[in-house]
Amino acid sequence: MGDLARVKRASRTLPRDFSAPWVSPSDLRREREKARQLRQTAWWRRKLARGICYYCGRKFLPGDLTMDHLVPLARGGRSTRSNCVVCCKECNTKKSTLLPLEWEEYLRGMRQAE
Repeated sequence: MGDLARVKRASRTLPRDFSAPWVSPSDLRREREKARQLRQTAWWRRKLARGICYYCGRKFLPGDLTMDHLVPLARGGRSTRSNCVVCCKECNTKKSTLLPLEWEEYLRGMRQAE
């Protein structure tokens, strides 16, 4: 079975509120605090100023954009520059706790349904 088929099958079985068993509440609090600090940096303000959603590529006002973790905190991700992207609220809500590979598969399925 290919990797894509495995991810597809696994993502159907994951509940929406899935959290990795190795992510402790204290780790989650620490990473959320790091994310709050990251939002105060010039690096983040520059990303917001561009106004482009990482996922859909549409242009937004900075106030309409949010921070998304490519690998969600609930699934073991960290609040680092390499794991955080600017995205619109709609994409952030739809992505939820999906991993990048699962999100790509979701988008591929949406394109096929059109």
